[in-house]
Order: sequence, then C-alpha cells, then structure tokens
Amino acid sequence: MVEIREALLQVADVDSDSLVRSEAKSFLTNELGDFEFLLDIVIWFHILYRINFVSKYLQSKDMLIDVAYEKIEELVSFFEKYRESDFNDALDSAKEIAIKMDIDPLFPKRREIPVVSLKSRFEQFQEYGKIFGFLFNFDRLSSLVDMSLKSSCSRLENSLKHNGHSDINGDELYVELKLRRELYVNEKLGPIEILKDLELFDCYPNAVIAYRILLTIPVTVASAERSFSKLKLLKFYLCSTMSQERLNGLAMISIENDLLDKVDYEELIDEFASKNARRTSVFK
Repeated sequence: MVEIREALLQVADVDSDSLVRSEAKSFLTNELGDFEFLLDIVIWFHILYRINFVSKYLQSKDMLIDVAYEKIEELVSFFEKYRESDFNDALDSAKEIAIKMDIDPLFPKRREIPVVSLKSRFEQFQEYGKIFGFLFNFDRLSSLVDMSLKSSCSRLENSLKHNGHSDINGDELYVELKLRRELYVNEKLGPIEILKDLELFDCYPNAVIAYRILLTIPVTVASAERSFSKLKLLKFYLCSTMSQERLNGLAMISIENDLLDKVDYEELIDEFASKNARRTSVFK
C-alpha cells in the first residue's frame, strides 16, 4: 500500500495530463488518506479470497450437494469467526499500514450487523441436509442406528410426496439401505460410488431412486448461467430468425463441448449414411 501511495504521489506531481494529476491527488486525499478505507481493503482482501475459494468449488461441473453443503457451512463459520476474533487482527494490520503512511489510525465504532442474511440465503441447503443428509456418504449412512435410519427414510418419503404419492417407499428404502450397508466394510464411498454399486443389482429400486434424486438436485445456478452466456453468443440480431430446434441443437453442442470433443465424427457419419441408405432401399 505504501508503494501504491508513492506511485500516486509521483503521478500527481509529474504527469502531463491535468485530469490524471487531479484524479491521483483526489484518490490520495479522499481514499488512501482515510483509515476506514485502509481497513476496508484489509478486510475485503480476506473476505473475497475466501469467497472466491468457495465460489470455484461451487461452480465446478461435478459439484455434489454434500460438498456444497459442507463448503457453505465452512463459509458461514468463517464469517462468524472473523467477526468474533479475526476482525481485531485486521484492525491491527490496518493500523500498521496507517502509521507507515502517516495516517491517524482512528476508526469510528459501527453498529454490529448479525450474519443473518448469509445464513438465510443458504437455508435451502440446510433443508436439503435434513432430508438427504443420511445419503451424503457411507460414513453418515453407517453411523445411524436402525431407528434413526428408519426415521430418515420416512422423512425422505414424506418430502417426496405429491398428491398422496411418493417416488419411494420409506419402509422398503430402510430395508434396502440396512441390508446394503452391512456389505460395505470400512469403505469411503460417496453418493456416486454408492449409486453405481446399487445399480449393479435389481433388488434396491428405492435406494437407486433416492440417490438419483440426490445427485440431480441443482447445487448452484452456475450451469444455468453458463447456458445463458452461451445463448448470447449463438443468438444475436444477425441470427434473429433462427428456428428454436436449430438454436436448441447449437446450444447443446456449445454447452457440452467437452463431451463433443470425444465423439468420433467418422463413425457418426458412417452410421448416419448407412441408416439413410437402408431407408432409401426400403422405399424403392
């Protein structure tokens, strides 16, 4: 920060552009000369670093709801801890910078605002945790006693009910999970691995449905936002007459570009040609 101030002082003194000199002097006086601004920089550095770290996790394509739930809990805990103890460390760091820059390190005490908005924003994740938490991984599943497991299965059945019908039967799900977890021995399995294992057999229909629902719950809106970003590139004013079918196809190709790179085009063309050749011979 001291180096930045020195650079701005030099710009304010020697730059040939009067507007640049004026803006540099204004920034030195109104921002870098204010202790509150220095404290904001220190605080925002720590906060944005942590938020960016969690954000990258949440935007990954293979993000699972149990991992997202864990990262959100960690972020909320970070804010709570930061307010209780780390804020004083940030204040000390800002004071050290202010003293080096000959700024009076006075900061008026503000009214404390509770971290309620952050918690309320992720209440849905907490609700998912209550409903699907016992399925997040094998450790959670194996830690439940029979009564708790049966209660969790019944709660999941009730949450999936619509017009009196549910996608699963809680009692049957309890029997399936109880039977299957006895076959796992000290294995660290996530929901994807458990689902793949269950699909190898035909005797766990309710468990398969439960894990499929868990794994298809949208964790974030990152995928939808990426889709809209692609849409802006595909449909613009020069392509305003594009049909819906063509737009859907191009959007799917653009969104699933990584998967498309693995497609064997020669084999696809040959298969398409052979089907059309057979169709032609039939109608002749």
